Amino acid sequence: MVSLVTVNFNTTAVTRELLLSLRKQNYPNLEIILVNNGSTEPSSELPEEFPEIIYIDNGENLGFAGGNNSGMSQAKGEYFLWLNNDTEVDPEFLFPLVERFEQNPKIGMVSPKILFYDHPNTLQFAGFGPISKITGRGFSIGLGQIDAGQYDKDKQISRVHGAAMMFSKNLWLTIGPMPEIFFLYYEEMDYSATAIEAGFDIWYEPTSVIWHKESISTGKQSPLKAYYYGRNRLLYLRRHTTGYTKYLTYLYYVFIAVPKNIFSMIRANEIKQAKAYLRGFLGNFSMTKNLSNP
Repeated sequence: MVSLVTVNFNTTAVTRELLLSLRKQNYPNLEIILVNNGSTEPSSELPEEFPEIIYIDNGENLGFAGGNNSGMSQAKGEYFLWLNNDTEVDPEFLFPLVERFEQNPKIGMVSPKILFYDHPNTLQFAGFGPISKITGRGFSIGLGQIDAGQYDKDKQISRVHGAAMMFSKNLWLTIGPMPEIFFLYYEEMDYSATAIEAGFDIWYEPTSVIWHKESISTGKQSPLKAYYYGRNRLLYLRRHTTGYTKYLTYLYYVFIAVPKNIFSMIRANEIKQAKAYLRGFLGNFSMTKNLSNP
């Protein structure tokens, strides 16, 4: 069995489109768990229209990790798939993901090929390259390229994609729930790092395909996004670096990353974003709990 968890926050119409897409999939042993993460718009009609789903209403917004973790309270599968509600899926997308796990018990996490929904032949994700222990940066393989089969080889990668991350029950029992201290952004990077440190492998599976409704052009980021990016990349590194590497990370952020990002936002007349980013960065130093890697 595969337990699929998806979270709705004020995007009921988009969630409905995902559920309609999932009705067309052909995998025979699937349970769908929909978590309403404190939406202010109505979503209670969804379990009436889709009686096959398990519906959980949190009553408040618990963030990405909190929302998905709450869905896991009802999950009974051997494999778990956290799938963004702004995606649609190929009818056969689950078969190769399960097969990838079955071929190698060391694999703990897998992500499929992800294409942009509005540009269905354009890649958003075909894997991630290594992540620097000092900067926290990596590179996204295939981003923005036309999909001509150039990334149709399965391979081991550094982390899963948060829009579609599948993991085994063994991993969940070994490393536990996803930490909820991030709220938004960098949770899947942190969880992937913890999985690797626990001895699991992470893979990209190109024969499984989904389409993501995220814009191909991100445009200006909101102050909320700037705040969590300013806070959480360093928070991730604080949890997964030690010794002299951690000191190099602090030096990089104080003297390079933070000044560069704030200057770029000010130059783009994103004053609110710059202030939010700085608040996020400074907020790191008031966070002292849950900083050790599990």
